[in-house]
Amino acid sequence: VMNKYLNIVDIAPVDGCDIISTIDVGMQDICEKALIDKLKEINASVGVAVLMEVQTGEVKAIVNMTKAGDGNYYEMRNNAISDMLEPGSTFKIITSTAALEAGAVSLNDTFYCPGFKIVEDRRIRCHKAGGHGSETFVQGVQNSCNPVFMEVGARLGVGGMFRGMRQLGILSKTNIDVPGEASTIMHQQKNVGAVELATMSFGQSFQLSPIRLLTSVSAVINGGNSIVPHFGVSIENTSNGSVRKLSYPQKKKIVSKETSENMKMILESVVTEGSGSKASVEGYQVGAKTGTSEKLPRRSGKYIASCIGFAPADDPKVLAVVLIDEPEGIYYGGTIAAPVVSELLDNALPYLGVKKTPQKQTKK
Repeated sequence: VMNKYLNIVDIAPVDGCDIISTIDVGMQDICEKALIDKLKEINASVGVAVLMEVQTGEVKAIVNMTKAGDGNYYEMRNNAISDMLEPGSTFKIITSTAALEAGAVSLNDTFYCPGFKIVEDRRIRCHKAGGHGSETFVQGVQNSCNPVFMEVGARLGVGGMFRGMRQLGILSKTNIDVPGEASTIMHQQKNVGAVELATMSFGQSFQLSPIRLLTSVSAVINGGNSIVPHFGVSIENTSNGSVRKLSYPQKKKIVSKETSENMKMILESVVTEGSGSKASVEGYQVGAKTGTSEKLPRRSGKYIASCIGFAPADDPKVLAVVLIDEPEGIYYGGTIAAPVVSELLDNALPYLGVKKTPQKQTKK
């Protein structure tokens, strides 16, 4: 028996609007396969891969894989946007940019790495136990040398480091057009001493999301313009055919053209002469920076391997980040994350119509 108070109204369904996305199905499939293959190879727990256009912020592919109890990998959460982690040496891109912008370092400044640096009561080591010896700033980036970056951080000072991070948006959300974006967890500026400044300079003792780091790096290499990463292109009304294009704000010239050009050159040299060689792609000039960060608690034996890469190095079109959480065995970003970046760029560049150029000779 129908309740006499229930008023049933029969309303015909109305078509909604279509949302056109930046995601490219072909690139999404390529990213997913490349990442899962690597995760299975090294039995890692979580993997993230994002492919984004450098000038516009259009996300072409995003993959977040977590190993389940059955040993297979599934998309369980949006780690690239919602998770925070220590960036490790990939953050040296930010420190370098801040220092060049502030005039705290020049390309040919020389440093000496004995394998460690004493900061107050701490002996903070370089990843190369015997040290890198004498090296220029550019070589310090190529070698991913922590003592060089601790010195650069000290030159910047706490105020300079925080100015640089604010300039590149590190302390703010990207405002990507999906929910759940994580906020950066950073020391309060007033509480940062020499030790905290030293560890911050090479990407430890704070956390941020992969999409935040990727977005800040895009401004470094795209000529200095801050972009908003996004998935939305337009909203199309299926009933009347009208189209509303979506737009996202940009801030022009947050990094000088000179610094942007220098950083592109430095990061290309990381691939041709330094620790990012496995990110190289035949026929293209690639810029990259790798990272290996030890998870908390320290000395747990658990690491996050990462790599950020872009191409063409002189006029970047596409930028990729790959993060691999808790790999078994070899855990260096330059060894396990960089080859995945190489595979993503190798597929994405021809797909986007970027032509190959004669390969530069690698210096020995």
